Amino acid sequence: MSKNSQAEENGGAKPFKKSRLALEPSLGVFGFFFLLDRFVWLKLENNNNISVSNRVGFLEESGDGCDVFDGDWVWDESYPLYHSKDCRFLDEGFRCSEFGRSDLFYTQWRWQPRLCNLPRFDAKLMLEKLRDKRLVFVGDSIGRNQWESLLCLLSSGVKNLSSSVYEVNGNPITKHTGYLVFRFKDYNCTVEYYRSPFLVPQGRPPARSPKKVKTTLKLDTMDWTSSKWRGADVLVFNTGHWWNYGKTIRTGCYFQEGKEVKLKMNVDDAYKRAMETVMKWIQTEVDSNKTRVFFRTFAPVHFRGGDWRTGGTCHMETLPEIGTTTSLVSSETWEQLKIVGDTLSSHHSNRSSETVEVKVLNITAMSAQRKDGHPSLYYLGSHGPAPLHRQDCSHWCLPGVPDTWNELLYALFMKQELLILLEESRKQRV
Repeated sequence: MSKNSQAEENGGAKPFKKSRLALEPSLGVFGFFFLLDRFVWLKLENNNNISVSNRVGFLEESGDGCDVFDGDWVWDESYPLYHSKDCRFLDEGFRCSEFGRSDLFYTQWRWQPRLCNLPRFDAKLMLEKLRDKRLVFVGDSIGRNQWESLLCLLSSGVKNLSSSVYEVNGNPITKHTGYLVFRFKDYNCTVEYYRSPFLVPQGRPPARSPKKVKTTLKLDTMDWTSSKWRGADVLVFNTGHWWNYGKTIRTGCYFQEGKEVKLKMNVDDAYKRAMETVMKWIQTEVDSNKTRVFFRTFAPVHFRGGDWRTGGTCHMETLPEIGTTTSLVSSETWEQLKIVGDTLSSHHSNRSSETVEVKVLNITAMSAQRKDGHPSLYYLGSHGPAPLHRQDCSHWCLPGVPDTWNELLYALFMKQELLILLEESRKQRV
């Protein structure tokens, strides 16, 4: 067995055994036994269906054709990969278990591709591969969620955290509108986050615009902060949560191309135009010999009975919805995913030797099953819990689902590293 296979098999699901249950008092006796029954069924179902040893390793040559996004959530008692109390790089709003959430089931589900095994996340190896490099996340607050997850995963492989990992400008981890750059001193690498919810700039409308136009999104221009991260070695983009009527037209934010405000343009068309701008920028401004580009797809929200403003809830969701995605994802989300797919397909069909490849982290369907992973009432940290009618069912508790996104990022990154080494070896033999 290869080293890769050994590493991947060590991360396999453990046999079923009795689990400690931490349930909220409000579940009551009936709720307790209902949840226990469903929990045991899910564990047995997954352990019976998953045979890790029969799958190839994704990093092996035989794993080249494996779609790592086609799979299932399986129970794994070797998870989580870290605990929030041991990671100082988290907003209070993501530290659900420290501020009131009593169940920990949501931390112990691992993503298992159907046809291969993912490599176990190796923080020291990843940091070594990032030595003297910049890894940059650009996007909305869900992108920040993923960025903080990666900081925790990487820091688990570092000694003397207080002196060797720090924000270069001395800024604390707090929600704000700018950017944060954390340096891992021993590896001379940085892991950075730039807030850009739309990836294109939002600003004042042109002079003499109608009064209802308060701001515009300039669809043919890349975000103004792009000069700061153009030279990164790894770029991870995301956008989507702000591309809806409520965050744009309802607030007086319309769409602009050149100097013209497109008053009749709908959100989907604007999103498509913005994605085309992003892809054009990648091809014209990014060095294909240096920078690797990833685009993470939209992570579904799980509000029931409303949304953020109207009392939507996800509180008391403690288990994933195994085996279904369509009913859990809105038609708007699938439309967004189609726009991304169409834009990237058009980009790839016009590829040349100088084209920058964009790898897609297609996490939409897998994340749709994880209605159990949100902060719900526990996003206010020490000021919580929040009232029942103001729940957060869009961001994610950490540790939790975004760790899986980063495990997939790690797998794709390491696969690229191996392919580069193989290509270099082939050239040396010629």
